[in-house]
Amino acid sequence: MTQITFIEPSGQEVTVDIKDGWSLMQGATSGGVDGIVAECGGSCACATCHCYVDEARLAELPVPSDAELAMLENVAAERRPNSRLSCQIKAMPSLAGLRVALPETQE
Repeated sequence: MTQITFIEPSGQEVTVDIKDGWSLMQGATSGGVDGIVAECGGSCACATCHCYVDEARLAELPVPSDAELAMLENVAAERRPNSRLSCQIKAMPSLAGLRVALPETQE
């Protein structure tokens, strides 16, 4: 299990234990985190799991795929250099303690 802290749009922080190999989106939705819609269920087809990854740790993540970059063009909230789709980030021990902020809107 990997602990990830989500910062909901309200500013409330929620720390979730996510099974290694699960996406951050799966962990957030299973953990009751507010702010992720996940309309496509994690297939990188909707951009409603947009998140902002802690910039200090962004380099620890795999580079986004072309499909993820294309979907990030469609996010409803401001796209930033640290924008990612939470369905494309897999929990792993090396990401323990990662902080991920959720935007004000997903749609």
